[in-house]
Amino acid sequence: MENYKITVLKGDGIGPEIVDECIKVLDAAGKKFDFAFDYDYQLLGGCAIDATGVPFPKETETACKTSDAVLLGAVGGPKWDSQPGNNRPEKGLLAIREALGLFANLRPAKIFAPLKSASPIKEEIIGDGLDILIVRELTGGIYFGDRGTYEENGVVGAYDTERYTVPEIKRIVKAGFEYAMKRGKKLTCVDKANVLDSSRLWRKVMEEVSKDYPEVEVSYMYVDNCAMQLVRNPGQFDTIVTSNIFGDILSDEASMVSGSIGMLASASLAEGTFGLYEPIHGSAPDIAGQNKANPLATILSVAMMLRYSFDLDAEAEAVENAVIKVLDAGFRTGDIFQPGDTLVGTKEMGDKIVEMILA
Repeated sequence: MENYKITVLKGDGIGPEIVDECIKVLDAAGKKFDFAFDYDYQLLGGCAIDATGVPFPKETETACKTSDAVLLGAVGGPKWDSQPGNNRPEKGLLAIREALGLFANLRPAKIFAPLKSASPIKEEIIGDGLDILIVRELTGGIYFGDRGTYEENGVVGAYDTERYTVPEIKRIVKAGFEYAMKRGKKLTCVDKANVLDSSRLWRKVMEEVSKDYPEVEVSYMYVDNCAMQLVRNPGQFDTIVTSNIFGDILSDEASMVSGSIGMLASASLAEGTFGLYEPIHGSAPDIAGQNKANPLATILSVAMMLRYSFDLDAEAEAVENAVIKVLDAGFRTGDIFQPGDTLVGTKEMGDKIVEMILA
């Protein structure tokens, strides 16, 4: 029996609840397909600050580096707003990405057929559906550049720096081309090359790398236009590659086009097969502990883990199909509920997915 080691970071807010449902789903998949998981539970974010004083303890880093993959719930919340900027829960996210070399963030934006009516976009615009993959650079750019707050002549100011090197751009662009080859062979580079030097460098690297992928249709789009086009005509996109900050914003927008941020998974990958898997939504402290959170984004993240880190395509598909079957049967958490649906809680939704996997 194949055995995989997963470091589990439940995090803050609704994180523990949604991760618990994922563990049930992983165990069900293991039972059906004859493999097993060893779980190593560690701390990240606000809960880590409470326990150790820092958002990303050394013990967590060591555990992650000796595992096959990492499963993360969510981090942050108003409880830690008084922490200094360099010790906020979100700093733990930035630190773990950097420490584990997670340079490529894959964020699928997909409309599931049963949730088509949940999209705020008109049905005639959506057409047969929506299936976009946003490939976001994760360890460079403005989130990792020089920053500071200063006072000059009695005026307080602050600055953040967008900085990229050719090797950083090249590896994420190459990843974008690789995923485009597996999909519709269309790749859109989103930037702000009319204003930013860093974006002009992105375009230069794109042109160079594109020579190795003659089958892929390459296009460029300014980020403000892309934000508009995602609402106006999302079907034109297949694979998008972009910088850290642009990818952060556009993936959240794409999630709402698809109907709910509670449905979207993400994978953050290093070189090789190692990855960190998490939902793209936040910790939602306002509903934490109330059995209201939608666990499907995290469960779909687990499907990505099975596919990308463990090369278990059939098993990943089984999890994804279980999600579709549960949605087809009309079961919904509050965030995607509409009249006529059956309202269920976090635990009940997890149980339904397990039932479908084992059926």
